[in-house]
Amino acid sequence: MKNKILIILFIVISFAFKLQETNTLPDGFVYVDSVIPDIEVELRYYSSHNFVGDTITGYQSNRLILTKRAAEALKLVQDELQQQNLCLKVYDGYRPQQAVNHFMQWARNLNDTIEKQEFYPNVNKRHLFRDGYIATRSGHSRGSTLDLTIVDAETLEPLDMGSPYDFFGMSSWVAFEGITAEQKANRQLLQRVMNKHNFRSYSKEWWHFTLRWEPFPDTYFDFPVK
Repeated sequence: MKNKILIILFIVISFAFKLQETNTLPDGFVYVDSVIPDIEVELRYYSSHNFVGDTITGYQSNRLILTKRAAEALKLVQDELQQQNLCLKVYDGYRPQQAVNHFMQWARNLNDTIEKQEFYPNVNKRHLFRDGYIATRSGHSRGSTLDLTIVDAETLEPLDMGSPYDFFGMSSWVAFEGITAEQKANRQLLQRVMNKHNFRSYSKEWWHFTLRWEPFPDTYFDFPVK
């Protein structure tokens, strides 16, 4: 009996240490669900539904991580949208440098175009670096940049933004004119509410925002998402 108790105690302590290790983040970072418990998260790079077509190195779970300052600002966005029966859905937040390295390796393999039709039908893969779709560094690795959209709070259906998330092409530009009035209004709503709460946008990706006065403007982190 004593030995069984000791074994059980050892298992419980080991689990506790493992859980603590798993949930340890660098100072200044948080799991966003600890700040916004009801936020919708679908980390595309943890899945195979992305332009690479595979889970990306460094993504070990579907847990959204941001700097604490960015998460707190994002909560203000969520609170405001909920007054309109809307809420946020996030496709990417903090991104480890090892994931960026994975993108670079994939981009150099010109024969791997399995997801071309969905994500970059009109872009020659050999030009992804030249055209700025793939880079050696990403603002996401500083922890205060995220990709997101707006969804209906009841159905969780995304609002129609006129192009899919992570689509490489002009139709993803914020000011692209070749979309409907409703799609333009949805983009403008996202831009307006994010800008209001101190997130600056990126003109070529309607989904991409970075916190103004981010806490780590010159640091690119590489801890995994887990």
